Amino acid sequence: MGTGAQTPKRLLLNIRNIIIVILTPIVLLPLILFVDGNETKCAYCIIIMAVFWITEALPIAVTSLLPIILFPMVGLLYAKHVSEKYINDTSALFLGGLIMAAAIEYWNIHKRLALRVLMFVGSEPRWLMLGMMLPTWFLSMWISNTATTAMMIPIANAVLSQLKESQETKTDDITVLDDIELEVDVNKKHSNNGNLADDQEKHVVHDAEKNDDTTRTNDAEFLRLCKALSLAIAYSANCGGVASLTGTGPNVIMKGAAENAFQERNATSPITFATWMQYCLPISAIIVVLVWIWLQILFLRCKTYNRKSPEQAKRVSSIIRKQYEDLGPITFGQGAVIFHFVLLAVLWVTREVGGVGGWGDIFPEKTVTDSTPAILISISLFIFPSVLPHKFKEKGKPLPALLPWKAAEKMVPWGVVLLLGGGFALAKGSEESGLSKWIGEQLTVFKDFEPWVMNLVLCFIVAAATEVTSNTAICTLMMPIMKELAITLKVNPLYFMFPTAIATSFAFMLPVATPPNAVVFSYGYVKVFDMVKAGFLLNIIAVFVLVFGTETWGEAIFGFHTLPDVFRLQENSTIIANNTTTMLPLNGTIRCV
Repeated sequence: MGTGAQTPKRLLLNIRNIIIVILTPIVLLPLILFVDGNETKCAYCIIIMAVFWITEALPIAVTSLLPIILFPMVGLLYAKHVSEKYINDTSALFLGGLIMAAAIEYWNIHKRLALRVLMFVGSEPRWLMLGMMLPTWFLSMWISNTATTAMMIPIANAVLSQLKESQETKTDDITVLDDIELEVDVNKKHSNNGNLADDQEKHVVHDAEKNDDTTRTNDAEFLRLCKALSLAIAYSANCGGVASLTGTGPNVIMKGAAENAFQERNATSPITFATWMQYCLPISAIIVVLVWIWLQILFLRCKTYNRKSPEQAKRVSSIIRKQYEDLGPITFGQGAVIFHFVLLAVLWVTREVGGVGGWGDIFPEKTVTDSTPAILISISLFIFPSVLPHKFKEKGKPLPALLPWKAAEKMVPWGVVLLLGGGFALAKGSEESGLSKWIGEQLTVFKDFEPWVMNLVLCFIVAAATEVTSNTAICTLMMPIMKELAITLKVNPLYFMFPTAIATSFAFMLPVATPPNAVVFSYGYVKVFDMVKAGFLLNIIAVFVLVFGTETWGEAIFGFHTLPDVFRLQENSTIIANNTTTMLPLNGTIRCV
């Protein structure tokens, strides 16, 4: 066999993705050939997409385009009715958030904020860890969790290297001091009794053993500190994505599913940016504090690194201050982006403040949503100047904008928009086919449980599933099912939808669970066992905090335990009339889907 020939095993690995894409629809084909019903056809499409998502045989965003092909092919929906789900009001809201996040990253504002916080908290490890967690948590509410983690980890590494260097310097100083003491002691003994050789040998051996033990102890303590800071950053990013409506993909999918559920009954969804933060921000904050406490208990058991010498504290403060000073003073462009960010946050929060009212009342009812200020501010970023006119030296050229379009093309994860669209299309197919209703009815075997117990079980199931597969995919599949289950059990659809969507972000145990976990794992400080050991208890704690928040202030905000009147009314004839545009002629008959 020539050197260029490939073994069959290697060849199969090379064409693995092609085989999965071709064979999966064929292998599953008997499902729709021998089991009749719209639910089966929808399940066929969903299983294909789930296989592609899990194996990543196709890029995740590309897999999200499959409903445009599959649903018409199996006779569920017209292609145009599937396509219109890809860019809707919720997608526009998320897109505006992504563009704002790109501007923040483009001007390095996130790094400036992180370093400023670290300068404030000091260098003692427990406070240093909190200083790493707070900016990570806050920034993850507004920009990509992955980008936040990737920005924070190098800062943590710079701090850790200074700690390590100062510790090594301290150890070297101790060794030199011991040598001096040894020489004085030996000379004294030699002048007294001349017994130099034996005493010197014993003292040197004891001194070497003592230094080796100190070095090993310091190395073990330093490694624990590295693990603590790394995991703190990853977990804070995961928790921060929960707190804000645009923090992560599952949040937006949940909002879109809730809006569809209420709009089908000519009602308005109670989920706004303000009500989301009222419910989720306390949950996220409580979990971050518990993460901080748990990581201290688990890793920061050492005395050496918990009680810093003045020299070590000075070194750490110096490196943080140097990195901050390297950023230079705040420029006009940075100030303008900060202004846009604050303005957008204020507009989001004040459009509708928990039913009290807001600036949205100025306009006719239902004419503005959270996507309105998101797109408005995004457009402004592409036209607002990044320098003052009198300081712009290039004649004959327009003033540069805060965010160039080329930078937006590169920095905005456009694939996420397709991923959201694919999720909305899948949810539509699941509802129209009746698959989600059928699964929801099967889950009513747990109807004798207390509602909060069922919620707890569902959240644990979702949190476990999201450790090994896409958070967005799990949320997409669960939302229509949770809606039908809630309606069947006569509770608010949001009662099951909201917690299960949030639970998809509680993935603390494995590197593959979320991108932040993978980023910190790639730096080599954390092993899989470390993440499992730290994350197992956190998964449990986070779900309990989530259910507690749902039963207390969540109930006060949304009325989770009460089925809204619009869902009590049996308006099947009205709903069918509204969906007449999706009737497909099959086998010579007209069938409504």
